Amino acid sequence: MPAEPIFLSASPGVFEPTGHARGPWDPDALHGGAPAALLVRAVSDLDTGLALGRLTIDYLGAVPLAPLTVAAEVVRPGRRFAVVEATIEADGRRCCFARAVLVRRGPVELADHWEPEPPAPLPAPEEGWSSPFPVEGSAGAEDAFHRSVFEIRFVAGDYGRGPADVWFRLRRPLVDASSAKPLEALAAAADFGNGVSHVLDFERFLFINLDLSIQVVRPPRGEWIGLAARTELSDDGTGVARSTLHDRAGAVGSAAQTLFVAAR
Repeated sequence: MPAEPIFLSASPGVFEPTGHARGPWDPDALHGGAPAALLVRAVSDLDTGLALGRLTIDYLGAVPLAPLTVAAEVVRPGRRFAVVEATIEADGRRCCFARAVLVRRGPVELADHWEPEPPAPLPAPEEGWSSPFPVEGSAGAEDAFHRSVFEIRFVAGDYGRGPADVWFRLRRPLVDASSAKPLEALAAAADFGNGVSHVLDFERFLFINLDLSIQVVRPPRGEWIGLAARTELSDDGTGVARSTLHDRAGAVGSAAQTLFVAAR
């Protein structure tokens, strides 16, 4: 039997999330990775002929487990680069606002120049191990994005122990029977940075990401997306989670999340 998708297409531009889109904080709200993947798909569907260079998503509030209207438009057209704005609405309320910078990619013969030391490649996902997500109760339902959507394999660290290197592979279609493309999977996995590298107890603290910013050095290839994730917190109720994004061949970009931190 085919796996149930993360979203069902209700009508053009309208998507109905299944329980697999649910997040860990509220059983009636989505994990940020689910709408992130939809936004990448909406940007790609504009068919500009350009490639994603940066995507920044502002989560304007909880994205409900309800039909979502997704829209995208080019606000700065161009042959070398373009800018796209995209939104997700539910019940007449805007939940997400995204801006994407698209760039022309092609071979360039570069002169000799300084290059940074590349991040160390992650051990292969086959060398990793699975780890149970440390949340019980309704927000930890089995049909939730952090439990039922990805195969997740740690190769360093673990939930609640700080820095973590983790591989993600989607095991469900994104919309109906349509599998996620690598960039869509990248966006969906990138929103896990603060989750896999968290340093506070889920039962005692909130550490919710208010945004997600992704920069793509090169498009990812293959099914597996890796995160080398690190969370830094301040004692004033804020923090940042930063991730280096990988495919099997090495680093492909980076992601950052601004965190709101509070005691429950």
